[in-house]
Amino acid sequence: MRGRFGRAAAVLATAAALTGTLGLATAPSPTPTQAPLPSRMADTGGGTQLITAEAARTDSTTGTLTWWERRDGRWHAAGAAPARFGAKGLTEGRTREQGTNTTPTGLYALPYAFGNDAAPAGARSPYRRVTPDSWWCEDNASRSYNRWVERLPADCAAKESEHLADYPVQYSRALVVAFNYARPVHGRGAGIFLHVNGRGATAGCVSVPASSMAAVLTWLRPAARPHIAIGTRSGPTAITRY
Repeated sequence: MRGRFGRAAAVLATAAALTGTLGLATAPSPTPTQAPLPSRMADTGGGTQLITAEAARTDSTTGTLTWWERRDGRWHAAGAAPARFGAKGLTEGRTREQGTNTTPTGLYALPYAFGNDAAPAGARSPYRRVTPDSWWCEDNASRSYNRWVERLPADCAAKESEHLADYPVQYSRALVVAFNYARPVHGRGAGIFLHVNGRGATAGCVSVPASSMAAVLTWLRPAARPHIAIGTRSGPTAITRY
């Protein structure tokens, strides 16, 4: 992601350090390891839990999700799973455009989880249960843009938004990725989640198998200030925080 993507967040700056040591490109299920994070990963959000979503290239639609925890001064991989990305690959988060079917690169907070199903036993993150009135507003003209709403407000068109109950598989369990979330820029994109796999590539989210989604939710601790870093195997040294 050098050059064209400038300071975009290429998650893993040293491919050999990760794929050579962990074999993450083909990891089929959570596999604990003692290997450290790549030494050139510059920003992990300041917490002690980090999820990395790594693709081989910006045009990739598949890759690896790994969840890491810092203990005794070192990062340890707690698990890994095959991941899916947008149907059009990955793109720089700061310049992404809505409707492009691209997954935004960057480092993002994970404000809360939600789902059509109940939270897995032991989950500690805030969890919202989907109701028949639950929507994610994605209407660029709405004051509720890129927000969960219970019943659509008058300025948010249904055809421009997601009715969360209509996705019982993908949104059986999910995490909100705080892309374009704190101060939403209309037109940049809305409704980016880490969620359960559907039939194929996503519309811009990151997805994993249902068992892996449950494992991540059980592992997460809000007090650890968890973040997700999305990017490719190579790129600039620093991860830009959004």
